[in-house]
Amino acid sequence: MKFEEFVCFEATIPQLQARDRDGAITELVAALLHAGKIPAESGKEVAKAVIKRENEASTGMGKGVAVPHVKHPAVQTVVAAVGHSATGIDFASLDEQPVYSVILLVSPVGNPDKHLQAMENIFRHLQKERFRKFLRQCRDSNALEDLLREADENPSW
Repeated sequence: MKFEEFVCFEATIPQLQARDRDGAITELVAALLHAGKIPAESGKEVAKAVIKRENEASTGMGKGVAVPHVKHPAVQTVVAAVGHSATGIDFASLDEQPVYSVILLVSPVGNPDKHLQAMENIFRHLQKERFRKFLRQCRDSNALEDLLREADENPSW
């Protein structure tokens, strides 16, 4: 599964206003809601589910990145939003360092294969220092879209 198949570029937040984990998650869910990817009546419920999942185990994978994710009946397709924080957010990451890039992934309950494919793609690229560096430098949806399309076209990049 390619980034362009699930990342909602309209939901990119170049500068998260939130200073904490729950606020960042809520902000990214709101961006997906505003982009029409989450039904209006389900926004709070989705944010609550992501935060609950995050309380069970942190998705701060270290190296400045977190990938909060949840399967939820409110969505029909896998969708992701990306946000950046200049100051860093405490996600209780494995390396105990702040998170600067947050990729929120929301997937339908009934399609675990698509969820796993999206997660595999995200983590495969996030393992690469060069990709993380460029991701952190993206300051608008156009730059993010260019980076992710390049990653889709050249997986070894």
